[in-house]
Amino acid sequence: MKKVLLVSPHFPPINAPDMQRVRLALPHLRDRGWEPSVLAVAPEMVEGGVREPRLEETYPGEVPVVRVRGVRAESTRWAGIGNLWWRCGHALRRAGDDWLRREAFDVVLFSTTVFSAWNLGPRWRQARGVPYVLDYQDPWVSDYYARTGTRPPGGRLRFALSQWVARRDEPPVLRQASGVIAVSDTYAAMLARLYPWFDASAVKVLPFGAAEADLVVAARHRPSHPLINFEDGHQHLVYTGRCGPDMVEALTILFRAFRLYRRSHRAEAARLRFHFIGTGYAPPPGGEDTVLPVAAAEGVADAVREHRHRVPYFDALHYLQRAQALVAVGSNDRTYSASKIFPYLLARRPMLLIYHADSLVQKVAAEMRLHGRFAFQGAAGIEEAAARVHAAWFVPRAYEEASSFDAAAFAPYTAAAMTATLADVLDAATRRT
Repeated sequence: MKKVLLVSPHFPPINAPDMQRVRLALPHLRDRGWEPSVLAVAPEMVEGGVREPRLEETYPGEVPVVRVRGVRAESTRWAGIGNLWWRCGHALRRAGDDWLRREAFDVVLFSTTVFSAWNLGPRWRQARGVPYVLDYQDPWVSDYYARTGTRPPGGRLRFALSQWVARRDEPPVLRQASGVIAVSDTYAAMLARLYPWFDASAVKVLPFGAAEADLVVAARHRPSHPLINFEDGHQHLVYTGRCGPDMVEALTILFRAFRLYRRSHRAEAARLRFHFIGTGYAPPPGGEDTVLPVAAAEGVADAVREHRHRVPYFDALHYLQRAQALVAVGSNDRTYSASKIFPYLLARRPMLLIYHADSLVQKVAAEMRLHGRFAFQGAAGIEEAAARVHAAWFVPRAYEEASSFDAAAFAPYTAAAMTATLADVLDAATRRT
């Protein structure tokens, strides 16, 4: 059986979006001829990380996992340094060097948005002859903030520095990679525009997928500190996950449509409550609300609750399963591909989906013949989109309709199917020089 080293600095019990690919693949890789091992950062080293021990029950216990320690954030935060790579990168590199010296791996997969870790690929290829595959869950080099004028996380100066490093490091790392996968079909074209020598057809588009087993676990789970009282007589509409300035258009469409609903159907609208859970990344008590200001601007903030701090993964799934309906709002960046759409579907609740017209999520939703999907393309179309959502979703009370989607069309997006494709990419990487 071939061996793959999965580099995922964030890893259970830490709940982080960029570890989901690895977590979901681990139960299925051996069935595809691959013996996995994981190189991660110790959970106590992850600043503000949400720990969720139950996540460790979702992958085989016999999988070897090496967790490295570095410098704790408390020791560097006084200097404004929290970056995980700066604090733990040396330990990750040393542990990987030692592991590859002791054990022969056929390929390395870098599945993380800690992009500096990708620099270990060329290092290990040169030292050990091991090929590597890159997993683009976000762009490494991005013009989004410059193009939209949006303030980047951490401020413009820090982001400019990180992008200078990205523009220096990405070309040699990408050039030597033996395989590339991406969660969005737009990343291949983006890389080809940046680097004329890059073949866009070499990228395999591979969304995360979803594990039905997670929903089974969630059905037995109860949050220790519930955020929603589902027995209060209201109808609760739930969104879980990040929200940011890039989602203002979609949020405006949602809340403007609801404002119209209040005017046309006051009694029905009075029963609805919107909950946005885990919208930020800053650990408590930090962070700023991103949803409530938009709701306030539309005059509906009294019906909206925002819990900006991250919650455990199974808490989030619990809220999805118990909700009257689900709200899925997307970014104005058409490259944004939220993996949350798959657990949303498996929760089997009525859904309102508002995403950029060119988003991969719209393509997937159309394939599955999902009801309640609405598209936008820019700020100019907000008024018209809000009118459509009001007339076609709120007025007929679609939030009370049974959920329906094409289960056969969903099959390629399961965790098992995603892993089968991933295994094919790993196989190809071992044959490619």
